[in-house]
Amino acid sequence: MRKYISIALASILIIGAFFIVKMMIESNKKSTKKVKQVVKTVFIDIVENKDIPIIIEANGTLVAKNRIDIFSEVQGVLQPTKKDFKAGGSYKKGEIILRINSEEYFANLQAQKSNLYNAIISIMPDVRLDYPDEYEKWKRYLANFDFNKATPKLPVINSEKEKYFISGRNIYTSYYNVKNMEIRLSKYIIRAPYKGVLTEALVNLGSLVRQGQKLGEYINPSVYEMEIAINANYIDLLQKGNSVSLHNLKKTKTWEGTVIRVNGKINQASQTVKAFIQVSGSGLKEGMYLEANLVAKKEINAYEISRKLLVNNKSIYIYKDSVLELLKINPVYFKDKTVIVRGLKNGTQVLSKNIPGAYVGMIVKPFNGNTNKK
Repeated sequence: MRKYISIALASILIIGAFFIVKMMIESNKKSTKKVKQVVKTVFIDIVENKDIPIIIEANGTLVAKNRIDIFSEVQGVLQPTKKDFKAGGSYKKGEIILRINSEEYFANLQAQKSNLYNAIISIMPDVRLDYPDEYEKWKRYLANFDFNKATPKLPVINSEKEKYFISGRNIYTSYYNVKNMEIRLSKYIIRAPYKGVLTEALVNLGSLVRQGQKLGEYINPSVYEMEIAINANYIDLLQKGNSVSLHNLKKTKTWEGTVIRVNGKINQASQTVKAFIQVSGSGLKEGMYLEANLVAKKEINAYEISRKLLVNNKSIYIYKDSVLELLKINPVYFKDKTVIVRGLKNGTQVLSKNIPGAYVGMIVKPFNGNTNKK
């Protein structure tokens, strides 16, 4: 009897141990969790091809078309005039901009005039005897000789003999020395060549002005030029007379300009061609920075997207059947921030914003289940 009881107890202990070990093994098993796949949301646009004008964008700085650097050809002390020689001063055509003291030079000129006058007087007796027919014209010349006015032109010589006689008495030499000094005397006064504004003044009243010294800058503020650089690919589209729209950086003001010159040489380093635009209007100042929009041509059946969306400058991602696909396109014209492309069919859903880590076959969904149309 005891034997059977021992066997039963042993069986119970073995079975209990089995279940205990099984429970311990099951409790040590790690539970596995299913990873939920993340589907990114994308912004898309629907392609609508149309005719897009290609606008050549450029920028540059305005420079006065008519401008001069004022230099002194003589030496002397700067004298006062009706208007102070200061930057910003405006002048009419022919008005005196500055005056340099010329008293010493004027005295030398008068001395030379006197020498010429005396030389002609000294030959009058010989002219009366040897050239009686020419005497009256030389007499009239002396009568009209005014030391305070420009020296009159010498009388017309009627014969070779008279010419040799006058030359032998150094009349021509004295006359042209006087005329040369008169021309130089005029350089002591600088007048405005046209209506304009003094933009720079480098000397003050009473300063000693030296020959060859720069005194200032003078411009005509009514007409300006702007130099721009255009891609050489569009040289055939850029022609003299093309209209150009100009605006400031804030795009609050606009002006209309015209292409007046196109350089015939291409810059080898940048592959650009320089063009010059003429513009006038209120609010323009020299040194002003402007942006130019020049309509070159229209690209037929094209679409415009952000340059950031390009992949290797030849493909873009499109949305199709809940995944991303890479589509090859044909870039036509690159702007600063956008690019005009061809090769997209109407209705194609393209990304309007970049997705970090995008790849072909990536599962995505449109924002709010809708697409954005341009």
